[in-house]
Amino acid sequence: MEERCEAERRRGEKTRPSPPGWLTQHGLNGTNVDAVRTGGCWAAAGSGRCCPVTRQQALEAPRQQAPTCVHCRPDTALGVPG
Repeated sequence: MEERCEAERRRGEKTRPSPPGWLTQHGLNGTNVDAVRTGGCWAAAGSGRCCPVTRQQALEAPRQQAPTCVHCRPDTALGVPG
C-alpha cells in the first residue's frame, strides 16, 4: 500500500504542469488589469483573479498603467524600470 502511494505521488510530480512565468490579476469587474505578477508570487496564490500571460503581455501591461506587484517585483524581472 505504501509503495503504491509513493508511486502515485511521484507520477503526480512528473505530470504536474510547471507554473506560469507571468500573471495578470484582474479587477473585480473582470476586465481591467489590477496588477502584473511573477508566476511564483505568494500574493497571487489563491486569489482566483490571476491569469497566466506571456512575457510580452506582461511587458505591455505596465505600459497600459497596470501596476506591478510590490512583493514579487516583476518589473525588475522583466527589466522594466519601476
